[in-house]
Amino acid sequence: MLPKEWDLTGKRALITADRRGWTPYLAAALAEAGADVAVAGWRAEHVAQAAREVTARGRRSLQSVGDLAQRAVARATVEGVVRSWGGIDVLVNAAQAQFAKPFLDVSDDEWDQVMGYNVRAMYLLCQEAGRHMVAQGKGRIVNVISGLAERGLWNSAAYCASQGAALQLTRALALEWSQKGVRVNAIAAGWLSLEEGGSKAEEEKDPLARFIPMRRLGHPRELGPLAVYLASDACDFVTGQAVFVDGGAIAHG
Repeated sequence: MLPKEWDLTGKRALITADRRGWTPYLAAALAEAGADVAVAGWRAEHVAQAAREVTARGRRSLQSVGDLAQRAVARATVEGVVRSWGGIDVLVNAAQAQFAKPFLDVSDDEWDQVMGYNVRAMYLLCQEAGRHMVAQGKGRIVNVISGLAERGLWNSAAYCASQGAALQLTRALALEWSQKGVRVNAIAAGWLSLEEGGSKAEEEKDPLARFIPMRRLGHPRELGPLAVYLASDACDFVTGQAVFVDGGAIAHG
């Protein structure tokens, strides 16, 4: 049984989905804790996959499909939740585009696409949902970002820059809304895999796994409990933080 402060019963959440398949696990965790969860994303199949996990747990869900990097779409998505459920309590920005290419080969369009998907959509949704949260004097925003917000990586300058922007947006909003009842935090995920059941010996053959102190890749399910905590009343004294869920990779320094 969840501690009372972690209980999300009656909370109205909005989460974004992408092709990586992480959002179904995050949405399931929020629904398991009692929240109704609306799912938004660029593609209908990604949205529907996460929404099914919510309804399977007996909670209400809404689905919204469109380009969330467009103001009209972001606004309509948030307003749809408010209109249907009477308000919005939790926003989880869980969608992002991963991108790797030598910096000298990155085109203007590719840079704009990465920034649009990873930063502009987050900015728009934080602003649209934040208006309601500030007005009601309470809210929780959880930005699911990458540990590469704090580290560089070969051939990933555009992606790393987008993650650094997402982290700084998290920190700055946390300060700006700290006295308005809105808590803004980030989950900085490490390298995750949807695959399960491999042996430790097999996992340690993966060059990424060998870099991680725990010698394995993570699973999106392992982000769920932290997402619930950051969405709950229990985290009222926690804001502006990026919690790294990466098997200890960030400790390499």
